[in-house]
Amino acid sequence: MNSQTESGGGQRMISLGFDDEPWPAGTHMCMIFDDEAERRMVIAKFLQSGLDANEQVSYFVDTSSPEELRRSLGEDGMSLPDEGDGGQFRIVPADEAYCPGGTFDVDLLMGKRLARYQQILSDGYVGARVTGEMSWSRRGLPGSERVVEYEVRLNTSEARKVPTTGLCQYDARLFDGKALHDILSVHPMMIVHGQVLRNPFYVEPEEFLAKLAASPPS
Repeated sequence: MNSQTESGGGQRMISLGFDDEPWPAGTHMCMIFDDEAERRMVIAKFLQSGLDANEQVSYFVDTSSPEELRRSLGEDGMSLPDEGDGGQFRIVPADEAYCPGGTFDVDLLMGKRLARYQQILSDGYVGARVTGEMSWSRRGLPGSERVVEYEVRLNTSEARKVPTTGLCQYDARLFDGKALHDILSVHPMMIVHGQVLRNPFYVEPEEFLAKLAASPPS
């Protein structure tokens, strides 16, 4: 299947690499996993598909070093471009990507998205995709309690004007039941056994943000 097509309304459709169905650029997904082999298969295909489509691809790594990740992705069959700042494929430590300056600042991250995406297009790429290991959020970094707010804000109509495709990796062994429920509630799509499914637990962003606003600070 061609990894880059246009829908009838002009929206760019993409291949995720591991799923046969074309999806709109900007799809926001979560993968809650406890099977490392399945996770590695999905992620390698997701990343390779983006590279093949001439997207700018980023991986925010937490559980290993960037060098170890690059080596493991090669072992998983990826054909990786040369390293280099600003190149097609970036591996960035997750705490640097999500917590510049040492703090997870939701407003700062959301405010940078449009300029970042416009720069990617100016650099000659057709779009962008990102995957991040979310285990960093369990280490008590300042502001990390707002990670669910960040995830839900990615679903707002304003955020969807920046069609960066995102795959959030959550290790089920690190999160309790309430956290996992919230994670599912703020991702329109979820990955189950290597297939993308429309999430029946998804809550619309306006409703979820109202719930957050009404909750007392913890």
